[in-house]
Amino acid sequence: MINRPFFSCSRPKLKYPVIQSHKKEAVKEIPSAEKVTLLLERAYSPIDDEILKVGDEVRTGQKIKMTDGGEEYFISTVTGTVEGISEYIGYLGRSHTSISIKVSEEDQWDDEFKEISKTVSPENVMGFLCRLPGDSHLSSLINPVTFLNTIVINGVDKDLLITTNQLIVKTETQTLKEGMAYLKKITGVSQILLVVPPDLVYDAEKTGIEIKVINPVYPNALPRIVMKNILKRTVPAGKKCEEMGVGFINAEAVAALARAFNQGKIPVNKFLTVINKDGESVNVKARIGTPVRDILNFLHIEVNHGDRLVLGGPMRGNSIYSEDLPVLWDTDSIMVQDKDQIIFNSDTPCINCGECVRACPAGIPVNMLVRVLENSLYDEAVNEYDLLSCLECGLCAYVCTARIPLFHHIMLGKYEFERIKSMEESHA
Repeated sequence: MINRPFFSCSRPKLKYPVIQSHKKEAVKEIPSAEKVTLLLERAYSPIDDEILKVGDEVRTGQKIKMTDGGEEYFISTVTGTVEGISEYIGYLGRSHTSISIKVSEEDQWDDEFKEISKTVSPENVMGFLCRLPGDSHLSSLINPVTFLNTIVINGVDKDLLITTNQLIVKTETQTLKEGMAYLKKITGVSQILLVVPPDLVYDAEKTGIEIKVINPVYPNALPRIVMKNILKRTVPAGKKCEEMGVGFINAEAVAALARAFNQGKIPVNKFLTVINKDGESVNVKARIGTPVRDILNFLHIEVNHGDRLVLGGPMRGNSIYSEDLPVLWDTDSIMVQDKDQIIFNSDTPCINCGECVRACPAGIPVNMLVRVLENSLYDEAVNEYDLLSCLECGLCAYVCTARIPLFHHIMLGKYEFERIKSMEESHA
């Protein structure tokens, strides 16, 4: 039985930003980098039958596999020469293969997808568009674990201060409409909804898509909250929205899908919001794989020793250790914090004030949950304190009086529970 708190339900009223400009020229285009880095979601293990080698030439939009028999592939976002292939350890220790490419002066587009794009099918999407700007994986929509009856296009970004998807809704209405048609054809799902804040209803209606309006208060744009507030369905702990027949995709990815089939070219650029030290933001367009350093230099944003760099927003973003790390397919924001603005975490014990419980939209007894997580009691965290109901909004850490890194404890706990569960199943 899950232990539920007795505290009243109240939480901070943090509002999503409202996009200020609808002009396309307000988006700053980042010049081509001298070198880009691309990541393949496959653990690095150098073997003799690798197809890709250091020194190989690659073309923009080229589909590249590492081995003959492997299914994993990546799309080169530039034309150039492979300079290095190595291991990259990402968030929560996940291993990737990192490919660095020295960029040529001119793009030479690969033609394979141009022919493929004449036929719109799930197979062609999975074969070339497994990753689109704004969304890491389309497989959950094309090959879901259960039949989908609804797809929700999110026109609001999932974190604060970010306006990437709002920008797409405001400036790419016709492209969104075309992308919806492609989605219907590829997935076979007839009901597609577009979720937007009140300020974007006028623009969103131009798409012809069924519109649902959310209260622009964080974390109402997170999929499970949308499921509850808009679709009136509760996702059980440990379940995914797709298992309830509902798939989610960002507006940017839908627009990218339309451009792919309309132009016969795999999208290689990413829109993202850059948040400066003073809290001011600007929307930019950069080639996927571009180092964060190049974007900051172009915008004249100086990063000094002790400053913090975050990929994502203030609530759910991940700190990075180097400006050389690249913009990825799902990088919606880069945030820079001055060292004097950073509020550091503490090792102070929980004072049991209950602020985290009051802030939690899922009603989890976070004060008790963190105690069992600190002692690596992952089964107890799941079975007695509702770990898998966490929405990953970060409100608990935001309000924590003792400055305990609650969000990190919970994310690590989820990861460890799934890792142990996977190991147990593989040895069963």
